[in-house]
Amino acid sequence: MNFVETDILVEKIVEGMQEVKAKKIVTLDMSELDTYSCPHFVICEGNSTSQVTAIADSVRRYVREQIQVHPIITDGYQNAQWIAVDYGEVIVHIMLPELREFYAIEELWADGKKVVVPDLD
Repeated sequence: MNFVETDILVEKIVEGMQEVKAKKIVTLDMSELDTYSCPHFVICEGNSTSQVTAIADSVRRYVREQIQVHPIITDGYQNAQWIAVDYGEVIVHIMLPELREFYAIEELWADGKKVVVPDLD
């Protein structure tokens, strides 16, 4: 993976999400916490499995085209209810609304710095 500042990577991930109208985008910065599984999360939701897949594809393509960074691994394409895209310093979570509500990732890491990105429409 090319070295890219984490803030730039997060910015490009959000832009890739916005290209296909992802909803309720949130960034979480846990880098200042004593214990964390990953320093940064970017979380959003899609209204259907098709949209969840489209968002994941858009993020991967957009980040690759804009800053030449590829994910380490992706998971969840099989059922497309929750797709995770791992960029090392940043993990992207693209979820159906009901799974996002059930797992409440934002609440688990509530001590992190949370930024809510307004929906474009």
